[in-house]
Amino acid sequence: MIASIFRYTAFLLLLSTGSSLWAASCCGGGSASSLILPKFVHHMLEISANIEQYDGYWDQSGKWKPDPSGSDLNQYRLNLGYAQRLAANWQASVSVPYVFNDNNYSSTSTSTNGVGDSSVSLWYEAFKGPMCVTKVNKVTDLLPATYFGMTLTIPSGISPYDDIEDNFDITGRGMYRLDGHISIEKSIAAWTTVLKYSYGKYFSRDVNKEYGRFVDPYSKQFGDRQLASFSVGYSHLIPSMDSLTYTLSYAYLREDAGETDGEMDQSSAIKKRSSSLGVAYSTLNRQWIYKLSWNHALKSDGNGENFPTTEVYTLGLAHVF
Repeated sequence: MIASIFRYTAFLLLLSTGSSLWAASCCGGGSASSLILPKFVHHMLEISANIEQYDGYWDQSGKWKPDPSGSDLNQYRLNLGYAQRLAANWQASVSVPYVFNDNNYSSTSTSTNGVGDSSVSLWYEAFKGPMCVTKVNKVTDLLPATYFGMTLTIPSGISPYDDIEDNFDITGRGMYRLDGHISIEKSIAAWTTVLKYSYGKYFSRDVNKEYGRFVDPYSKQFGDRQLASFSVGYSHLIPSMDSLTYTLSYAYLREDAGETDGEMDQSSAIKKRSSSLGVAYSTLNRQWIYKLSWNHALKSDGNGENFPTTEVYTLGLAHVF
């Protein structure tokens, strides 16, 4: 059961904690979101690497429990993303991860790798020009930069419905999902706050194979997914006129119970609360951004349900052109 929780949700963690840091842009855009272009920028290429270490889990009642003694559960990811401006207020992006699993659990050792689930996003910027201010002189100075978007997750990874032996081989969830997003960002002087909310719905699929074995066909659909986060960032110039941005954020993830042949499966519902700390270094011309972040699951009773607790370390590089 613990192994199933771990690998069933491993790639979901990539999608829920994949945010990367960006030096605050006075034109609005991307202070806490990966692959969102700042205003007037046309292209961005980003590469990042994640190290995700698993340490315990929350059971279905929300009680935290440790993994068996001697367990060592890890997932490593190499992520490649590209964003392109389509028009003055429209942009699109694509992201593809490659996943490495390296696990020791209850005397079982596995090491597998493969492409993860990919995603394609479309964003609309609901503002025409710079929305940051050095100080507030009038009410309109408080207006934020607001983005509306949608993301299609494509099941290009290895899922339980492919020819695999156990949960530790999984690199994806095997389901299409469509998410709607809203991101509200405001920069005043050196400070930036970002509020984000996403709501996703999975597409149902027919299943006739599980872990390489054929089974009686049935219909499966995961529950609706919600992700909310709030972040605060502070930027300052260093003597070289390059900039450093520090960001602290809090996130809440929830996925409702799914259905199997129309019957509710309460054991599939999940929850997770986490916090993140990161720093981004941006060159004077703002064309190169180096990023480092740490995501920490709040490892105590009541901060999650039916979900593993993890530490995620991310190192990234973005090029704007």
